Amino acid sequence: MPTHELYANEPGDSPWQVPAAGAARFSWEYDDGRDRLLALYQKGKDKQWDGRTRIDWDLEVDPYDALGTPDEAMSLYGTPYWDKLSHRDKGELRRHYASWQFSQFLHGEQGAMICAARIVESVPDLDAKFYSATQTMDEARHAEIYGRFLHEKMGLVYPINDNLQSLLGDTLRDSRWDMPYLGMQVLIEGLALAAFGMIRDTTDKPLPKQILTYVMQDEARHVAFGRMALRDYYRQLTDAELREREEFVIEGCYLMRDRLRGVEVLENFGIPKAEAEALSERSEFLRLFRKLLFSRIVPCVKDIGLWGERLQRAYVDMGVLELGDSDLDLLMAQDEELAERLDAERFAAEERERVAEVETAIESGAAED
Repeated sequence: MPTHELYANEPGDSPWQVPAAGAARFSWEYDDGRDRLLALYQKGKDKQWDGRTRIDWDLEVDPYDALGTPDEAMSLYGTPYWDKLSHRDKGELRRHYASWQFSQFLHGEQGAMICAARIVESVPDLDAKFYSATQTMDEARHAEIYGRFLHEKMGLVYPINDNLQSLLGDTLRDSRWDMPYLGMQVLIEGLALAAFGMIRDTTDKPLPKQILTYVMQDEARHVAFGRMALRDYYRQLTDAELREREEFVIEGCYLMRDRLRGVEVLENFGIPKAEAEALSERSEFLRLFRKLLFSRIVPCVKDIGLWGERLQRAYVDMGVLELGDSDLDLLMAQDEELAERLDAERFAAEERERVAEVETAIESGAAED
């Protein structure tokens, strides 16, 4: 079924066209590069995988409880609206919320693919072009996987959130070559990584856990790439240039914090937008969720050298300044370890099944004799 027929709301014009700005940069230096970045490029090549075979698509998904979301996590929980919902309506609400979340993941991954391709085009260093070419393939795979999950398992897709689209457009329209790194890999992907991790660590549903675990293994490399490239570059910038980028980060963080709340879902259940926003704002679970969304962004922003007074005040206002002391390297190492552990568990289970099949065949042959 065409995706257009699965949209909960009208998605707007397709294709969405964003005017490109900035120069395409070629490098004639082919035998030089930063050892750390070339090692990451090698790892990016070694870790390529096929979403059709690494993920067990035969696993069943109940679209009305795709993530095992508890009642308390629903923004309507404890309100008169919740009390009026039938059991079936509550399942439909869960379906819409899960579809909204994974739809934003899908649109974000397409944005990441386009931004990675823009980095290949605009970054001046060949080692960064090499790595970003592998990331472009990674992001294509992620978009493929999220799209398949929504089509085959959920049967419902939401359009890109207006504010996510706005930040993505601002990132792509900026002519400075470092802005796709900052807007996409630090802000949008940092936010997505935190959301991926919270669902991965709380869901008891095997298929979404597999998808998120394997995607996050790739994203650990992408974050490392952004940190290396921007940290090196931002050491060379003037205070005024750094402040410009800090302003971009501040605006983007407020935009993501205040607007990515799934209000579109509640509107589709007949709740006026203003009331839907108020209900989302009052939800204790969503308030905690929104704070934790910055667990990957704040330490990364600090690490790359954007930590001016105004930026720190903004993070105090958001209640996330203390996240700047998080160990980002440890979080990334855990992301890779969890994917490797999941592979080991799956391979061990498959091996046990093969052994059992062989033993059954032997026993059957012996009985016939």
